Amino acid sequence: MAKAFASQGDMTEKKTSFTEIGEGLYAFTAEGDPNSGVIIGDDSVMIVEAQATPRLANKVIDCVRSVTDKPISHVVLTHYHAVRVLGASAFGAGQIIMSDTARAMVVERGQEDWDSEFQRFPRLFEGHESIPGLTWPTTTFSDEMTVYLGNRKVEIKQIGRAHTAGDAVIWVPDAQTMFTGDIVEYHSACYCGDGHYEDWGGTLDNVKAYDPQFIAPGRGDALVGREMVDAALENTRDFVESTYRPVKQVAAKGGSLKDAWDAVREVCDPKFKDYAIYEHCLPFNVARAYDEARGIDTPRIWTAERDIAMWEQLQS
Repeated sequence: MAKAFASQGDMTEKKTSFTEIGEGLYAFTAEGDPNSGVIIGDDSVMIVEAQATPRLANKVIDCVRSVTDKPISHVVLTHYHAVRVLGASAFGAGQIIMSDTARAMVVERGQEDWDSEFQRFPRLFEGHESIPGLTWPTTTFSDEMTVYLGNRKVEIKQIGRAHTAGDAVIWVPDAQTMFTGDIVEYHSACYCGDGHYEDWGGTLDNVKAYDPQFIAPGRGDALVGREMVDAALENTRDFVESTYRPVKQVAAKGGSLKDAWDAVREVCDPKFKDYAIYEHCLPFNVARAYDEARGIDTPRIWTAERDIAMWEQLQS
């Protein structure tokens, strides 16, 4: 391999923030590292996204304990990626919730994803020795489900493919607040290596149809107010489209993966090169876009070996 993945060299600890985005609603953010969400009900707490390890999850728990002593009863995982789910055991929740599709992806590729992500982004697995194994949900749903935290209604739904085929969003109607997972990002690159480019824009439209006043995105700052929400939705759309469009053009002409890489860099570097994890995501985004543009609907499974082979091909 000519050089390491950008993520392998990213060892700088990120500053965390814990932002109130509504009554009893918080976003735990970390300068482009994976976010978590907190929903406080009458009697208990729901966590959205579990972090990559129990040690990192404890940072979220410390923030929760700074604002409430209510027990953590639910953990909702918006998709299957290791950096989002492997810390779930730390919360001691009675229910761990995923979509049926996300659970099926754990079965199909959960271990491979863990091995792949651990190799290419070691910093996010601080305390990895504390991970008890793959995270399995206790509860799944096909399209949507509702959880009541006392009187507080929380809707968990699949509203379209985007970051993965199993993406879920969490909607808190009394506060017009949505936790989107990696469907929406803010000044952070989208990771599209397991994504669905053709569907992503429609899924963003479905998010916008809820008219959220607040969004806790997958990465980046909490989005407060309609103006900031709309800007993030359109910025996410631009990122996805700016990545996919040049790859489709290359694929239509029979160009190579390296041709697609060069075409994406020409379009995206001027707009997004200063975004968090841009260089980390780019090779995986291009590889997935190249596959989808050639008719491969189901993302191929990333393995530690495939990661290296792809990277060597792009560096050749």
